[in-house]
Amino acid sequence: MLQLPGRAGKVPPVLPCMRKLTIAIDGPSGAGKGTVARAIAAGLGYRHVDSGAMYRAVGWKALGEGVPLDQEDAVAALAGAARIDVTAAAVTIDGVDVTRAIRTPEMDRAAAAVARLPKVRAVLVERQRQVGADGGIVMEGRDIGTVVFPYADVKIYLDATPEERARRRASDPSRSGVPSAVSDVATLLTERDRLDRTRAASPLYAADDAVVVDTTGKSVDEVVREVLDVVRAKM
Repeated sequence: MLQLPGRAGKVPPVLPCMRKLTIAIDGPSGAGKGTVARAIAAGLGYRHVDSGAMYRAVGWKALGEGVPLDQEDAVAALAGAARIDVTAAAVTIDGVDVTRAIRTPEMDRAAAAVARLPKVRAVLVERQRQVGADGGIVMEGRDIGTVVFPYADVKIYLDATPEERARRRASDPSRSGVPSAVSDVATLLTERDRLDRTRAASPLYAADDAVVVDTTGKSVDEVVREVLDVVRAKM
C-alpha cells in the first residue's frame, strides 16, 4: 500500500511496472501541484522536480547580480552558466541554498518575468529534459506536458477556483513574506495567471491529452487517488 508522507490515510496500491514512467503535472499557482507531485513521487519512489524553482532561482540570482530581468541575452547567459540543483530537500544555485529565499511575492514576479524570455526557457527546458531523460520522475510546472515532455506517459493538469487557490496560497507556511489577506493574494495570483497564459513562449494551458483534475474542495488524499488512477492505467 502507498502511504502519503506524514499522513494517516492510505491510498490504493499501484501495480508494479518495469518501465519507469514520466509524469507531468501542470497547472496554475495554488492548484496543489507541489503537494500532489511530492506525494505521488514519494509513493512511487520517483524523483520529484519543481521546474518553477529553476526559474525562481535564476530570477533570484539575476536580481542579486543587478541583471535586468528584461535583458534576455544577459539572463539567458546567467542561466546557462549557473549550476542549479532542485531536490526534494533544497534548491541551490551555484552552491547557495535559496530554498526559502525564492518563495516570496518578489520572487513570484521575478519568476514570471524570467519565464517570459524564450532564450531562458530554452536553457532550462533542456536541463529539465536531461533530468527526466530516464523516466522515474514526477515533474511539475506550467509547460511540462506541453513543451518539456510532450510525450509524457501521464499528463495531469490541476486546477481550482481562483478563491480556493488564493486561500491556499495565503495560508501556505512554506512561503515567506506572503500577505495574510486572501484578497491581496488573489490579486497577485490573477496577475501571475495573466502573465503565464499570455506569454509568447510556452504559455500555460492544459495539453489536449492531459487529464484535468479540479482540486477545489478536495483533500490531498482525494486528489492523489484520482491521479494514481490515471497512473495505474498506464502501468
